[in-house]
Amino acid sequence: MPFIDSHDDTELYVKDWGYGRPVVLLHGWPLSADTFDDLGMAIAEAGMRAIAYDRRGFGRSEQPWDGYDYDTLADDLAAVMEAVDARDATLIGFSMGGGEVARYMSRHAGANVAQAVLISSVVPCMALTDDNPEGVDPATFAMMTSGIRDDRAAFWWSFFKDFYGVGLVSRPVSDEVIAWSSTIAMQASLKATLACANAFATTDFRPDLAAMTVPTLIIHGTSDQTVPITATGRKAAAAIPGSRLIEYDGAPHGLLATHKDQLAHDVLEFLATAPAAGTAARIERAANGAASWNG
Repeated sequence: MPFIDSHDDTELYVKDWGYGRPVVLLHGWPLSADTFDDLGMAIAEAGMRAIAYDRRGFGRSEQPWDGYDYDTLADDLAAVMEAVDARDATLIGFSMGGGEVARYMSRHAGANVAQAVLISSVVPCMALTDDNPEGVDPATFAMMTSGIRDDRAAFWWSFFKDFYGVGLVSRPVSDEVIAWSSTIAMQASLKATLACANAFATTDFRPDLAAMTVPTLIIHGTSDQTVPITATGRKAAAAIPGSRLIEYDGAPHGLLATHKDQLAHDVLEFLATAPAAGTAARIERAANGAASWNG
């Protein structure tokens, strides 16, 4: 089943590896599910089922004109969960994918979710506002949009150097990884690339965090220049009850490549603490009951 149809008949490309408890992986911008291959292999080899899919507009998924807001993207996740029969699942969101995790938990009442992992995630809010002074200046996003529109292929080379923390001395990944990432980015439609950048730059997930009631692991690099930890990872940890934050000292944004062994160890250790089967269903029933009671 390489493709599934979402709620609006958009075809989404799905990779489904291994057997056992499902772990659903949501990739970052402007990439694809292939960036989860190392972690997906580790999950499958540990006796679980790694399910990764290309976001609409990216990779091998269909490229519709619209649907790049987080409500629609969360509905896409719900469609994937239903199609693969994911129950008592762990959701793992990298970067932009963290927003889909948070919005799914609120919009779909955390249905069939037992755990969550946020890696270098944009949650809870990237935008600089009066009540979010650690956020990113809108001028930064405007410059990104201008660079993408002007010469997308050239833009990715400099973007991914920052993404992976490559400098004059530091080289945590090879030039080939940067080239590979740029190639994946060019597979996405220009419309999807720009619309999703606007979505993660402007969406405020703070109201969604109340729905993050499952055990949650947050992993973030302290030198992340793409999604600064002060505006995201640390605030998410403070706002999600019972969550655990692991900070990778001096690490950049692209942890799936730069710290893949450490990341796999920490994620697998967390997965091993999953609640007993049926917990997600009980959480869903309790949430639905509370919704009925509140009226």
